[in-house]
Amino acid sequence: MSSQQKTSAVHEALRASDQQFQLLVQGVKDYAIFMLDPQGRITTWNSGAERIKGYHAEDIIGEHFSRFYTEDDQRENVPTRALQRATAEGRYEAEGWRVRKDGSRFRANVVIDAIHDDAGKLIGFAKVTRDVTERHLAAEKLEQARERLLQSQKMEAIGQLTGGVAHDFNNLLTIVIGNLETAQRHLGDLTGGVASRLKRSLDNAMRGAQRAATLTQRLLAFSRQQPLDPKPLDLNQFIAAEVEFLQRSLGETIEVEAVGSAGLWPVEVDAHQLEAALLNLAVNARDAMPNGGKLTIETGNAFLDQDYCSINPEVIPGQYAMIAVSDNGTGMTANVVERAFEPFFSTKSAGQGTGLGLSQVYGFIKQSKGHIKIYSEVGEGTSVKIYLPRLLQHIDRGDEEMQAGEAVEGAGNETILVVEDARDVRAYLVELLRDLNYRVLGAHDAVSALGLIENGEIHIDLLLTDVVLPGMNGRQLAEQAKNRRPDLKVLFTTGYSRNAIVHQGRLDPGVAMIQKPITQERLAARVRDLLDGRVHGTG
Repeated sequence: MSSQQKTSAVHEALRASDQQFQLLVQGVKDYAIFMLDPQGRITTWNSGAERIKGYHAEDIIGEHFSRFYTEDDQRENVPTRALQRATAEGRYEAEGWRVRKDGSRFRANVVIDAIHDDAGKLIGFAKVTRDVTERHLAAEKLEQARERLLQSQKMEAIGQLTGGVAHDFNNLLTIVIGNLETAQRHLGDLTGGVASRLKRSLDNAMRGAQRAATLTQRLLAFSRQQPLDPKPLDLNQFIAAEVEFLQRSLGETIEVEAVGSAGLWPVEVDAHQLEAALLNLAVNARDAMPNGGKLTIETGNAFLDQDYCSINPEVIPGQYAMIAVSDNGTGMTANVVERAFEPFFSTKSAGQGTGLGLSQVYGFIKQSKGHIKIYSEVGEGTSVKIYLPRLLQHIDRGDEEMQAGEAVEGAGNETILVVEDARDVRAYLVELLRDLNYRVLGAHDAVSALGLIENGEIHIDLLLTDVVLPGMNGRQLAEQAKNRRPDLKVLFTTGYSRNAIVHQGRLDPGVAMIQKPITQERLAARVRDLLDGRVHGTG
């Protein structure tokens, strides 16, 4: 073969190779592959570039590649700096937002390689772009889920801490309030100016103690350690009944409107706690509308799917009835929304709020197996959405449970056994019940109590026991006591509900309980109701 024929064969082979390469590049659909001249103008365009960026070859060849960048990137000279780096370092790689022909954005992974001829002169750039929008959004969702999980874990840890503090504080408040009540009862023995001054001092002290008791209950609500009494509920009827009360509470400058939903799913929830939650949200809304405004309470059905729950990992996918409490007030910043449910976090001035209102709502909804979400924009208002699990059973619309009777004293021939390991609390309960004309026995633990119960010569009508006792707990004591004395009535006392008689936020069936701090009036009513066989449950 002559040298001319060899040269021709080489050129033919190069031409065929170039054609094969062009066919290969044109066949790539998932990558935008194109060439730039040294100034950044587009010289080639493959089918992947057309699919990803939306331009046909005849529309884009000869144009500068900077048109794919956002306006912000163009102002910051990102395209120019990309070519400069590729020239200096041989390659440039980055990820950012790019713009299609129709103006929509996509997340792009970009590689730019500098191309030189045999003499080392720059003759252009090879650019490869991959659409990584789905991967980027998935990573964002994963990060959001991680942040929400960390927030949920933080709230759980705070809840455990506040629950423990509230439990101890309730014991202390039982002693404080009890002794204040005793002092108030005996105040009538004094006369003159001293009695008047003491009465004012005792009344002030009692108001402070009652405020402390209210704060403690809010802490228990946040920590999901308050006993709930859930019952089937029609939210449309419930909300309609609440509107008049809320309108009176919020004042004339706030318009309250209820918007019900046809076919609303029933729920099972503690109606009293839900009422308190709505009042909390309504008061917050009123404060966000100092010059007046409109509060709207809407209901509806919602399905929280797996995608939503992947971003909110504490939520269980499923069907929920939704309550949306919306205002047209000042709104909240994103930072405030993120921290709004934390206890003691408040944007109000000192003395204007405890920072426990929303945390109480949060704890109650979580304890009810629900979900709560805040949507807010500064200057536009706020919407708080509550999701309660759908109740998949018939609602019994029978008569409401009979109310507890008035508090009365004992007949003088009834005996109550008080079991409480805290000495001061036990002494207070014993004295209080004796003042109510009951015969009273005291025990510091379950073993001592069982010794009295097993004594056949001692008559006992009611066992009043703390749930949390050293060794054998109150529930175990009650079971053994009932085995020995089947007719024995049992009333539990507790400072919080994460214990032997409350599970999944509900009081066990057939269990009567009174929460600390215990006042004489409430204890008198509960004891009388049990001994007379009238009412069971919490009090």
